[in-house]
Amino acid sequence: MADIEDILAVERIDDDIFRSSVFASALRRTFGGQVAGQALVAATRTVAAEFRVHSLHGYFLRPGKPDQPTVFLVDRIRDGRSFVTRRVNGVQNGETIFSMSASFHIAGDEGIEHQDTMPEAPEPESLPDGRDVDGPNKALLAEWDNFDVRVVPEDQLVKHGWFASQQRVWFRYRKPLPDDQLLHVCTLAYMSDMTLLGSAKVAHPDAMLQSASLDHAMWFLRPFRADDWLLYDQTSPSASGARALTQGRIYDRSGRMVAAVTQEGLARTGVPETKASVIVDRSAGNDETAKNKAEDK
Repeated sequence: MADIEDILAVERIDDDIFRSSVFASALRRTFGGQVAGQALVAATRTVAAEFRVHSLHGYFLRPGKPDQPTVFLVDRIRDGRSFVTRRVNGVQNGETIFSMSASFHIAGDEGIEHQDTMPEAPEPESLPDGRDVDGPNKALLAEWDNFDVRVVPEDQLVKHGWFASQQRVWFRYRKPLPDDQLLHVCTLAYMSDMTLLGSAKVAHPDAMLQSASLDHAMWFLRPFRADDWLLYDQTSPSASGARALTQGRIYDRSGRMVAAVTQEGLARTGVPETKASVIVDRSAGNDETAKNKAEDK
């Protein structure tokens, strides 16, 4: 796998137009987290340095082709004194494959402070490295060899009875990253799409699902490092009408909540199960069944 710094290093070809590089991939469709991370980098490069991204809302519209670059078109929606808004469309072959809005907040603003407590979880070092665990996810995790992903086993998961479906995952980027908070934020945007949709299947372990991410929203709450352990506390509060809603809260090891994520995904029964699984799910551009889903919309 290419280093995340190279994956996120989009090329500026005009003031508000950027282009990704092409990286070798075993996937038939571009990984959604990659497109989201690159779109966020493009948006950030049109914003003054005193602003920090605090939220993004993205839609996976068509499957991307991993052997072709994606062009990112940035629209400068608003430049205010405290907030800046950008819209980014990722385009391949004249068609939009991903659309995202991102909001930026001036650094140094002050207000109230509180957060939920981080849930209990075993230490990440006590869990097996995901790439060493045999099972249907091993081949998929090999695609992201630079990411250390460790799922809390069912027998070690402290559950809350009012949640319908839940799982917890420790993850981090394996290699040391530079002290650039933007790089850590965009790396987490990439990572956040790896496991969240799989939390919906925990309550239905025997279900044969056609699954794909439909949209992805993320809020960045506090500074963090993506090369340190982060706990991804995931729940799926509802699934109906062939769609599953999933939510995630991300904590650093000291218990600080650093990000929150919400994603809705396709969860259709009555079709052969895709390569997506309980642990690693892939977004709308990543398999043939997802392509069919996009064409059916």
